[in-house]
Amino acid sequence: MPMKPLEHDRRYGELDQVLRAYAGQPADDTEDRPSVALTAYLRHTWHTRPAALAVAETQLREYARNPPGRLRLKLGEFYPVPDVGLPEPEVRDWLFVLATHIRRSIEEGEVPPPSAPVTHWEWHARFPELAQFLGGWFSQDMPDEFEDHDAAVAHYAVAADPQLVARLVGEVHELLALGLEESDCALALTELGMEVDPPAPYGPSGWLAQVADRLGGPRAEYGSPRP
Repeated sequence: MPMKPLEHDRRYGELDQVLRAYAGQPADDTEDRPSVALTAYLRHTWHTRPAALAVAETQLREYARNPPGRLRLKLGEFYPVPDVGLPEPEVRDWLFVLATHIRRSIEEGEVPPPSAPVTHWEWHARFPELAQFLGGWFSQDMPDEFEDHDAAVAHYAVAADPQLVARLVGEVHELLALGLEESDCALALTELGMEVDPPAPYGPSGWLAQVADRLGGPRAEYGSPRP
């Protein structure tokens, strides 16, 4: 019988978060060095949910100690570890390596220094509402759905809950505070789901600043573009 959501989260919820961090990244952790993916998970989780690290360490270790058989996986009774590019016999030892790195980070206070996100997972974990905004309103279909960028921003402003709009404005300011070069800012927007170029004459950071300024104003202004 497949697991119910509460049981899944209790037993595997944080393990799942760790493994999601490996999407598009190699599982090349060694006993001496965590991978780029695990470092990104540690950096973000230390900053946002430090208590979750102990949960992740426990769930990884317990899963490695008691790996499910094929029948239980087929029945949906266990969390299936996604394909991370390792031969199946090596996955169990790899999970122990991850648990050891997380435990060491907790016990020795080895916290990755602040930086801009490095992986696709970290960009989305750090800027979830900005990813929703860019991926939902500025996909490649944007020119067919809206007259221009201003119209798309105006639609988001009236469609989204005011609290989410405020969260988006905060995330835009946080991204701009990273001080990225324009080329790196453009890559960040792509990672977060934007599939069209910013409107002329703006570069990526200038357009983001304009969006934050507009959405940060009184809600009465949202219904139509500023002159």
